[in-house]
Amino acid sequence: MLTGVQVVLLGGDARQLEVIRKLTELDAAVTVAGFDQLHTPLDGAVHAELSADLFPGADALVLPAVGTDDDGTIPAVFSDRELILTEEHIALLPKHCKVYTGMAKPYLREACQRQSIALVELFDRDDVAIYNSIPTAEGAVMMAIQHTDITIHSSSCMVLGIGRTGMTMARTLQGLGAKVKVGVRREEHFARALEMGFEPFYITDLQQHVSNIDLLFNTIPTMIVTAQIIANLPSRAVIIDLASKPGGTDFRFAEKRGIKALLAPGLPGIVAPKTAGRIIADCLSRLITEDTRQRGNAQ
Repeated sequence: MLTGVQVVLLGGDARQLEVIRKLTELDAAVTVAGFDQLHTPLDGAVHAELSADLFPGADALVLPAVGTDDDGTIPAVFSDRELILTEEHIALLPKHCKVYTGMAKPYLREACQRQSIALVELFDRDDVAIYNSIPTAEGAVMMAIQHTDITIHSSSCMVLGIGRTGMTMARTLQGLGAKVKVGVRREEHFARALEMGFEPFYITDLQQHVSNIDLLFNTIPTMIVTAQIIANLPSRAVIIDLASKPGGTDFRFAEKRGIKALLAPGLPGIVAPKTAGRIIADCLSRLITEDTRQRGNAQ
């Protein structure tokens, strides 16, 4: 239980509703800002304006999946008011307070560092990333169905990267009956991909393996699907780039070549916000509980 723990939650989308629900069920004192246009009541949470008064008593500050933008603006789909988190706000937080977000841009990371406030990026955690890979893969399959005129079954698919998202993506395609090639960089990943029934190849040989691909799914967040690679793709191919913005595809050249290329980061929050919210909520509640217990033991 989180009885007596003060949580301030600022902005976000439908995923944050699950976070609020979980925290209030655990008896945390939850104060929210950026939900003034929400028509569904948030039972157990206190609505407030974003002001300096929110920060001095906080044990945890929870931000949206994307944190803030480069000037501190917090995305808030349930409000038409601008929410800006300043470094002065962060300076008001107690030193034991932690800031939780999905991923942080330099603005937030550097402000927390200067004020000696711990920042936790949930999407860096293996458990959250693996759970999130499920709605990501399902969303990518949905996009593939929408943007092709063939079945995934018997299609020739390629997945670049066999990390947390790539593994789930490749297994999902395989389960639907696709022929799956997997691009890897390391020998142990080559061996694992082969053991799982994929057709592995090394990324350095990518150009030699794309000439007969129907669907290419990229999970590598660096420029990997270059103009030279796209030039070798068949005109029917569709690229679905799952890497974080700006992705790893030369979208300009793909358009010039007439190949459909789609950048699709953040699919969990788009295709399955309730599930994605529960993933964040479960992890967040565990972390805050552990932190509260450790503070109690230290006192």
